[in-house]
Amino acid sequence: MYAKNEPVVTRSMRWDPAQSSREILLNREWLITNGLGGYASGTISGAITRKYHGILIAALPAPLGRMVMWSHVSEVLRFDDGEVVSLGAEERAGGQLDLHGAEYLREFRLEDGLPVWSYHVRDLIIEKRVLLPHLQNTVHVSYQIIGGGKAPRLELRPAFNFRHHEASVDLPLAEPYKLTAVNDRYEIVSARRKLPPIRMRLCGRASAFTIAPSKIHQVMYRTEQARGYAHQGELWSPGFFQVELADEKTATLIGSTEPWEIIDVLSPAEVLSSERERRARLLVDADAEAREGVGAELVFASDQYVITPAGRFEETARAHAAGDEVRTVIAGYHWFTDWGRDTMISLEGLTLVTGRSLEAGYILRTFAHYVRDGLIPNMFPDGQKEGLYNTADATLWFFHALGRYLENSKDHITLRLLLPTLVDIVEHHLRGTKFNIHVDPDDGLLIQGQKGYQLTWMDAKMGDWVVTPRRGKAVEINALWYNALRLLDGWLREIDPAAAQRYEQHAARAHESFNRRFWFAEGGHLYDVIDLDGGSASDPACRPNQLFAISLDHPVLDELRWKSVLDVAQSELLTPVGLRSLSPKHPDYKPIYSGDLRSRDGAYHQGTVWAWLIGPFIDAWLKVHPRDKQGARKFLDRFPERMNENGIGTISEVFDAREPHTAGGCIAQAWSVAEVLRSWVKTA
Repeated sequence: MYAKNEPVVTRSMRWDPAQSSREILLNREWLITNGLGGYASGTISGAITRKYHGILIAALPAPLGRMVMWSHVSEVLRFDDGEVVSLGAEERAGGQLDLHGAEYLREFRLEDGLPVWSYHVRDLIIEKRVLLPHLQNTVHVSYQIIGGGKAPRLELRPAFNFRHHEASVDLPLAEPYKLTAVNDRYEIVSARRKLPPIRMRLCGRASAFTIAPSKIHQVMYRTEQARGYAHQGELWSPGFFQVELADEKTATLIGSTEPWEIIDVLSPAEVLSSERERRARLLVDADAEAREGVGAELVFASDQYVITPAGRFEETARAHAAGDEVRTVIAGYHWFTDWGRDTMISLEGLTLVTGRSLEAGYILRTFAHYVRDGLIPNMFPDGQKEGLYNTADATLWFFHALGRYLENSKDHITLRLLLPTLVDIVEHHLRGTKFNIHVDPDDGLLIQGQKGYQLTWMDAKMGDWVVTPRRGKAVEINALWYNALRLLDGWLREIDPAAAQRYEQHAARAHESFNRRFWFAEGGHLYDVIDLDGGSASDPACRPNQLFAISLDHPVLDELRWKSVLDVAQSELLTPVGLRSLSPKHPDYKPIYSGDLRSRDGAYHQGTVWAWLIGPFIDAWLKVHPRDKQGARKFLDRFPERMNENGIGTISEVFDAREPHTAGGCIAQAWSVAEVLRSWVKTA
């Protein structure tokens, strides 16, 4: 059973303005999502430093996609004696940022993954919460006095610039805006952009709204400036709400793109109670080793990525007609959409370890519907209904994810449903499909690569520059290919023995060729790519990709060579936060991921550490050292403390390759969370 109103897991960041730099409040970010792909996010200070920050980024039907519908709210307390106190950060004209509100902050914490701010003003303790009701484009921003003297009046001024969350912040305001008021309900709509209105309502004692339009000029988005993007823009406010705060009473400002009939179904107190119940059930359903502590935090973090995609109506209708549901996985926040590769790598950690096997089935069947020419989509662009197919490995990861799902669920119906698709995928690879993906008839190994495309997971591209093209026979592609053949052989054995034998023969040939051709004896590890660009040259770069030749369910590498590969990876690639993407001994090694887009892309897979790679490393470790779970768990020791940085309570996409291993990329990445959680449970 679970308690309805008591948080189970708390991560707290205490704040002492006299002892700590206020820069921390600008560099640490919070995130909460709505199960549709929408989210709310910002810095702990309240300042918006990214174009992706906002109180409500709504996931709207195609062709809109994710839209910043509510950017910022200023929070002012007015006391009877005339004192005025600002909480959080205030954007001032001319790009000035007022952080005086930081002196009142005493704690930021996550309660079961939900953000809470605690402010001490005079003798008052004021708590602020942000909550997105599940499967709604709605946000509740709540304030409550939980102790102290006479309560002040709270003024809340919302500010807007309706735009796509990827749009440049210097995009002109979508003026003119129209404000409509009916009783205590307010709607703001842009006459220039075809967007739904944002509907707002303040729930609380003696609440009111004052019309006082204003603009905030030259708002500075500091993180965008560091990333080399436009970083100044405008916000518009129609006026401000005000409410009398009272002891033990909660004032909640609601913003939503949903109809009023949906917004009004539950009171703010009922929304909070319902969300707490939902999160309690997440823990009840999760693996026993993930119901408390860091494991439980990662279960809540995992919940952010599994979504019902907004606005894919045809896909939903098709699924419903078959008694199914549509689910997918957001690869990372803030800017990723659903990616095939990331989804399949993350599926076990996000859904199977967390007890969401039903949704895992939905995800696999959803992606199976999109198979074209033997490939699943690489990604679905935001606001679009069709995917892009430029990937050589996502489809092979699909076999891996399905294998783990079937082992967990024993869902033989889904297997029988998908077998024709799986056979079609393998046949396309055998005879050749898009992007020069085909099996070489001379050795049975899989070739991929087409000029101008980045087809493996090392997919950085800047204009025409593909940073790590890896065209040829890539080591992890062939490890995945062998694994897929062996899985299909096993699935077909009782249904079609002749077909199973054929795929077994292809697997045997790939196995022999792989072990003969990929071993780099001088380095004691595997080549990263052989037959580069269709020639005979090989790339001896030491990269983490070779670990998949050991870590997958059907390892293609002969066992005698496992320890050597693992030892080299541990020596040259392992860090406390994942694996380097390239050995420091390589001349192209770049240890720092920073700067503008070209600089970041140049380092993205040339040394930068990826947290998700700790999963296959631990898998390989436990194959070489099967009784050493305790030793394997030590490789995860630093992740809990890193969950206090950047995205609080979650795990970033990448880290610098040298100490102090500064985080970069997305503040919350699906496969980082999924693989650390899976490994956490596996090493318990």
